[in-house]
Amino acid sequence: MAMFKPSQPMMARLRLTTKQVNGGYYKGNRTGSMGYFAKNGSYVINWKKVRTYVVPENLADFKVRCSRLATKTRLLASDLTFANQLTPFVTKRMAPTKGKYTREIEKNGRTVIVERAFGAKDYLDMWASDNGQEVLEQERLEQESAASEAASLQEPAASEAASRQ
Repeated sequence: MAMFKPSQPMMARLRLTTKQVNGGYYKGNRTGSMGYFAKNGSYVINWKKVRTYVVPENLADFKVRCSRLATKTRLLASDLTFANQLTPFVTKRMAPTKGKYTREIEKNGRTVIVERAFGAKDYLDMWASDNGQEVLEQERLEQESAASEAASLQEPAASEAASRQ
């Protein structure tokens, strides 16, 4: 009996990330409606669909770290309230992320590396690397079936040769 181990793409369907959990940390990825239009033409907001961040516990006790503190300048009250808000951070000093799946194309005598789609061969390679035990078991079963086929082909040939003598 072959073992079954789910691969990463299959595990991705389990609702574990912040964007996939219903009513969890972050709702939505800026697509879809936030409500519906009533019969009279007014728009009714469905607050369960509104994108919100869940505020962490003990946010009031959170110590503010600010670059202005390092220079020992006085912080204004507005600076403190701004620092306590949850804001996204995106760095400007990041090199472009290189894709794992690329191919080389020759343009104007130069070789250019271009990203390509995740193909079926890539999926099978990834599955085989993640499920090594199952792959080894499958190869063993294939070798046994090939050996039994070879033995069954040799038996009629041997019995045929014996009947000729």
